Amino acid sequence: MNSPSFRHLTLALSLLALLFGGQTACAHGGLTVVTEELPPYNMTLDGKLTGMSTEVVQAVLKEAGETAPIQSMPWARAYDIALNSEKVLIYSIARTAQRETLFKWVGVIAPTRWYLFSLPGTQFNLKSLEDARQYQIATVKDDVGEQYLIDKGFAIGRNLQSSNKYEHNYAKLKAGRVDLWISNELNAHYLVRKGSGNPHENAVPQLSLDDLGGANGLCMAFSRNTPDEVVERFRHALARVRADGRYDAIAARWLK
Repeated sequence: MNSPSFRHLTLALSLLALLFGGQTACAHGGLTVVTEELPPYNMTLDGKLTGMSTEVVQAVLKEAGETAPIQSMPWARAYDIALNSEKVLIYSIARTAQRETLFKWVGVIAPTRWYLFSLPGTQFNLKSLEDARQYQIATVKDDVGEQYLIDKGFAIGRNLQSSNKYEHNYAKLKAGRVDLWISNELNAHYLVRKGSGNPHENAVPQLSLDDLGGANGLCMAFSRNTPDEVVERFRHALARVRADGRYDAIAARWLK
C-alpha cells in the first residue's frame, strides 16, 4: 500500500507531466516565426523587433489571421530551425536554386542586391569574382552570400571569414582583419552609416554579384512540413497586402 506522501508525490508528478505536456502540444500546434538581425530589414531597436521585412511579415500575419511572436536569433540557428521543425516561418531569406526544395516559398517581401563591399576610401580592381580569391572576405554563417561563395570554390579559413552577425563583419572590415565583405546593399549602407555617424556615407561596392540567387528580393518561406493550406493562405495574404497599398506604404518608410 502506498503511503500518503508517496501518493502526493505521484499526483504532483502527474500534474506536472500534464501541464508541460499540454504546453508542448500547444507549442507544436502553433506557428513559429524566426528571423535574424539584418538591419534595416529585421532589427531590434529599443527592445522591439522592427524593420521593413518585419513590418511586412506582421501585416501578412494579421491579414492571414495568425498571431505568433517573432523570434530573432543568429541566422545559422534560425535556418536550422526552419529546416528541421514543423510549421516554421522564416524571413528575410533569399530564394536560391540550392534552397528551392528545402522550403515552401510564400513570396518576396523586400528588394535586395548583392555586392562585394569595401570601406569608404578603399579601392579594388575587381573585374570578376576570380580577382577576389586573393583577398579575405567576411561572410555570415549559412547565409546566401556565404553559400554562394563556397559554391564558387571559396573556403572558410582560406579566403572566407565567417561570423554569426553582419555587425561583426563590418567590425572586421574596420579593424583591417578582412579586405572585403559580401552583403546586400541596404544592410551594408545601413551599418556603415550607423558606424560612422554620417547619414550620407555608404559602403563601397567593388563587385556586383548579379548572378547571386535571390537577386529579385528577400522572401518569406515555410519549413517543408508545413501544411499546404497554411502556405497558400499566407501567399494570398501577402498578395492582398501588396495589392491594397500596405506594402508600398511600408517600403516608403524604409527605402529612403
